[in-house]
Amino acid sequence: MDVGNRYAFFEGEIVPIAQAKVSVMAQALNYGTGCFEGIRAYWNEQRQQMTIFQLRPHMERLLRSCKILHISLPYSADDLCQIATDLLRKEDFRANCYIRPLAFKSAPAIACRLNDIADSFAIFALPFGAYLDSSGGAKVCVSSWRRIDDNIIPARAKVTGGYINAALIKTDALLAGFDEAIVLSEDGHVSEGSAENIFLLRDGQLVTPPITGNILEGVTRRVVMQLAKDELGLETVERQIDRTELYIADEIFFCGTGVELQPVVSVDHRPVGNGKVGRVAGTLVERYASVVRGQDERYLEWCTFV
Repeated sequence: MDVGNRYAFFEGEIVPIAQAKVSVMAQALNYGTGCFEGIRAYWNEQRQQMTIFQLRPHMERLLRSCKILHISLPYSADDLCQIATDLLRKEDFRANCYIRPLAFKSAPAIACRLNDIADSFAIFALPFGAYLDSSGGAKVCVSSWRRIDDNIIPARAKVTGGYINAALIKTDALLAGFDEAIVLSEDGHVSEGSAENIFLLRDGQLVTPPITGNILEGVTRRVVMQLAKDELGLETVERQIDRTELYIADEIFFCGTGVELQPVVSVDHRPVGNGKVGRVAGTLVERYASVVRGQDERYLEWCTFV
């Protein structure tokens, strides 16, 4: 299937995408022993320039995930940023795109362990549009699946095998007619979406689950907390959130690199607020869209220009 990309960084160099192949016996394919990142880049037609958003924080998180999985890469965060930038320059996209770095156990080993298994690294990128097609706000459900626990599969690491949890959550929601799902932790508190962090507005206070709540320590989550403070004067409270708070929240929205900022307008067939996109979420969606494209000089340090 032609998805619009031509190259990948693989085995130490940028090669045609058709040459970036792994064996069916690769341990990562058989056991899910890898970690990855998702990074967005935005094309500015007026400036004829590509902007990668929060590139270094993503690469730093990738290296932390590698540490958890006993994966050793011969690259620093700066090296990884340079490789990603070189790849985008080689691809020469003229549209928004998505960058996927992937570190994985590549040896053809039937061995369910992490030590003494060869590591490999790759990056590819492809044109990428909206993650959720719900411009008027998403209609979501609370999933019957629970979020993986940090002592089972580390939720703060983007582990490839762990995303079967997200796939089960999202699939059930879609088959039931919803756009997305909210998942609870094993103790019954709100954790996140299938692959997004979550925020609630209650009585003028912005709240989000803590990083100890079996969530991914989101790069976009930190951005949203900063923008809410700077643009709206809202400090974010990190605390446990009960399921029923979803039903009485004034606003709810998801955030993440893929989903960007996505307002939620109903949960389990109950309208959120008045059932329309709220003021806080709407403002943050607008500001975020400007910031990620390098159009706000106050946040240019978050952007890497290709």
